[in-house]
Amino acid sequence: MTFDFDAQVTAALFDSTGAVFALGDGSVRFEDRTRVEAHDGAILCAAVHPSGDGIVTGGDDGKVVWTRRDDDVVVLATAKGQWIDAIDASAASGLIAFSYGRTLSVIDPKDVGFRRDYQHERTVSGVVFEPKGLRIATSTYGGAALWYARIEKQQPIKLAWAGSHTGVAFSPDGAFVVTTMQDNQLHGWRLKDAKSLRMGGYPGKVRSMAFLAKGQLMATSGAPGVVLWPFIGSNGPMGREATEIGYDDSSLVNLVSARAEHGLMAAGLTDGRVWVAHPAAQGLNFVKAEKGAAIVALSLSPDADKVAWADEDGAAGVLIL
Repeated sequence: MTFDFDAQVTAALFDSTGAVFALGDGSVRFEDRTRVEAHDGAILCAAVHPSGDGIVTGGDDGKVVWTRRDDDVVVLATAKGQWIDAIDASAASGLIAFSYGRTLSVIDPKDVGFRRDYQHERTVSGVVFEPKGLRIATSTYGGAALWYARIEKQQPIKLAWAGSHTGVAFSPDGAFVVTTMQDNQLHGWRLKDAKSLRMGGYPGKVRSMAFLAKGQLMATSGAPGVVLWPFIGSNGPMGREATEIGYDDSSLVNLVSARAEHGLMAAGLTDGRVWVAHPAAQGLNFVKAEKGAAIVALSLSPDADKVAWADEDGAAGVLIL
């Protein structure tokens, strides 16, 4: 199934109904081609709603919106005069976290009166829930911060490392936090002792990372192939070398997607191709072999049986694996 959208795609996701695309024109498009106008302006970030029904999006109109295929759009929160820069949602806790400027906000869609606002010294660039949904990690200039999702007054645990950190992820076991950086590298911390993990050597900027194989591997973009870091045991990648699969010196991997409980991963390239692979198996399966505009949105379905992609020209597709 293919699409030709008239706006760039911000995110490709899978909710309980199938693939969902969030667009720069403020609309949300579903796999059955249903179109819903969600924002008065561009959608900047998106995540699957904690219930699995529809997606939550943040826009340059300062709104956090819940969009479902067969229901009315619901405005969950606002940040007047601000852009919503990053968003995440936790199925485990039912909470939604989003950032605007230097603020991290947490809301509960089931409790209209619940909202927590946490301030940072610098702009918040990334937001992610830990697997249990009880804590939130944010990325910002100078490192990362850990917050408890429901405690009103608190001081965060600060994970310091010089430089601009642009995105953040939790390992599936909750033991490590990893950030992408403005420089061509990653940085990580083992939370039990805040020991740093330096993960460099990339020829390009790392735009995305994803865990797979029951959390034993972390796949990243930013190189001619997918770079895989081992996260086995209590030391994670400490003292271990990364491996690379799908090397092709004519292009760079722009995005990766995976599911922690599965062994399959997907890669979207700067030359418009998309492939999937099992790291332990031989060869790549090019599910989109034709070259074109760079892949800017990519998502593997929860059961790892479909992949949704979109390129920077608005072309998109949903492929059965």
